[in-house]
Amino acid sequence: MRLRGRKNIRESLEAQPELVILEPQKWKGRWHEFFGNDHPIHIELGMGKGRFISQNSVLRPHINYIGMDIFDELLRRGSEKARAAWAEKGHDRVPNLALVRGNVEYLEQMFEPGELERIYLNFSDPWPKSKHGKRRLTHPRFLLKYKQLLSDIGEIHFKTDSRSLFEFSLNSFSDTGLQMRNISLDLHRDELREDLVMTEYETKFVGMGQPIYRLEAVLGEKALQEHRRQIAEAFAASERKGGAKERPPGSSDEQDEDDDA
Repeated sequence: MRLRGRKNIRESLEAQPELVILEPQKWKGRWHEFFGNDHPIHIELGMGKGRFISQNSVLRPHINYIGMDIFDELLRRGSEKARAAWAEKGHDRVPNLALVRGNVEYLEQMFEPGELERIYLNFSDPWPKSKHGKRRLTHPRFLLKYKQLLSDIGEIHFKTDSRSLFEFSLNSFSDTGLQMRNISLDLHRDELREDLVMTEYETKFVGMGQPIYRLEAVLGEKALQEHRRQIAEAFAASERKGGAKERPPGSSDEQDEDDDA
């Protein structure tokens, strides 16, 4: 990415301390203090131009969002998108979003264990060469880092257009012992998932007819318990439905009780 006017960009970012955080390590363990509430914190690692994180902050004001990237220019664009999104709602400030300049390699220097509730990995660099595998944000070394920083209801939501990265990631999640759910090999095959905010890349790829791969990983103990409960309830409901279909016409529970009598 070719960046122009770096000095002006830096000055623009420094003038927005309520939205843009250039030294996130200073807020380690104090992010709820930054936001001024105890709402859950969701972070997008590699936010790009910021559409996804900005739109989510507007749609879900009860969540605190953090968008992270290493490029000043992307932080600048993200700040513009965030302010424009909230301006459409009649707000002159962005109350629940922080745009952070940071490198995922040093994530543990910015957050305390358990400080995050959800991590979004959207269209991360696939690093297609095998020798660069450790740079992929779904490599086990990163997944173990995320696992430490996520709370007991922690989750990872992952989307990509790269089949090779998705296959690699499925193995990484499995090797790391993470519970996966809602795995999709073509997210928008039947219709656009309007309940999920699309990134700039996603809109482009869907328009080209390319499949979008997606999965969710459940990490926190409470999240795992809730996931298992939902599976058990779904299985029980399926069993009840299947049992009802096997009954002969005209049968009922009351008839069974009369027969027993």
